[in-house]
Amino acid sequence: MTELTQTRTEALLLLKESFGAGVLRKAVFSKSDSVDEIKTELTPMMLSGSLILRKTSYMRDGKAIQKNLTPDDPALSDLVATHGQINILTTLGDAELRTSKSGKENLSGDKKIRNALKSGSADNNKAEVATNDRKKNYLLSGNESFLTELGISDRNGRIHDKKQHKFRQICRFLEYVEDIYGNLPAKGKLLIYDLCCGKSYLSFAIYHYFTVIKKREVEMTGVDLKRDVIEYCTAVANKLSYDGLSFICGDINEFAPGTEPHLVVSLHACDIATDIVLRYAASHKAGVILSTPCCQRELSSKIDCAELDFVSRYPILRRKMCDALTDSLRLSFLAANGYRVEAGELVDPDDTPKNILLRAVRKKNFDPQSPQALKAREEFERTAAFLLGESGETLSILK
Repeated sequence: MTELTQTRTEALLLLKESFGAGVLRKAVFSKSDSVDEIKTELTPMMLSGSLILRKTSYMRDGKAIQKNLTPDDPALSDLVATHGQINILTTLGDAELRTSKSGKENLSGDKKIRNALKSGSADNNKAEVATNDRKKNYLLSGNESFLTELGISDRNGRIHDKKQHKFRQICRFLEYVEDIYGNLPAKGKLLIYDLCCGKSYLSFAIYHYFTVIKKREVEMTGVDLKRDVIEYCTAVANKLSYDGLSFICGDINEFAPGTEPHLVVSLHACDIATDIVLRYAASHKAGVILSTPCCQRELSSKIDCAELDFVSRYPILRRKMCDALTDSLRLSFLAANGYRVEAGELVDPDDTPKNILLRAVRKKNFDPQSPQALKAREEFERTAAFLLGESGETLSILK
């Protein structure tokens, strides 16, 4: 990183503080050390849900060179060090760094901006931010109280940079919930389980969706083995006065409320935990199941299929293949147990590779002895036998 003088260090800090507070409109760097450059501009921009600085350098040959920077990028220090004049334009005022012919540096306007930042003026003077993202109409705005309590957004409704991917994930899951809303009872209390709920981002989001957006009465229960997580989620629910949302620390297999749930959800239940969730949901005749699997390892260690050796001999391809085969087998299991099934994409793979969502809607008046049901069961068992060969192994989804 370039070593800066005290005055230039102050200019760099002001630039970062203004950007972080959301009041930076533009920074203009002129009088470059490079004879090829006319000036460089930095403009805040929203890119793929993250706030970055778009650097545009205007060259004497007519070209404009662009690059995306983060506030911690060493390139910012280089910019400050190699330009004789720097103008920092904010919604709270403007600052300017000038360098005289003798090399004397002077920074003006910075105190006004810093005083305004300290007074809290930034909250009501946010700068407009350009974006090259397509406009996305989410079911959540970011101002929801549960997002703040879970550390996803701040008190002003701004999604924290490191939580942008989680916010998109939650919103996308809610879109799937909205898609299946017509398959749920139109009246009465909705019974919902979040199994292997973990930190329960989904529990709070789904509870909000049904109670606030859809104005429905909900009884929702999250179940997980981690006591500290359950205690945390219970405390948050109590703070938010979510009276219909409760959490239980325990084994899913021992969770026996005695009522068929209308909706069972599960986000990233690890490996065979997803199979346990799906078996539980199917055995309790859940009306709808939405599940996003995670790290499907079991089949990879048990597959015994000579016909697939040309793939399975390569570890990375074996893993990818077994991920797809495991989820296909899970859908086959649900189809055999009376569900209409399909697989979808939860979010962009750049956010998380664990982005497959399994959706199952229970058929009305399902008869497990009908020809269609028996055929589906036979197909499921035949597929499992094909994958496991003569190894004598079995899979959790078969138990």
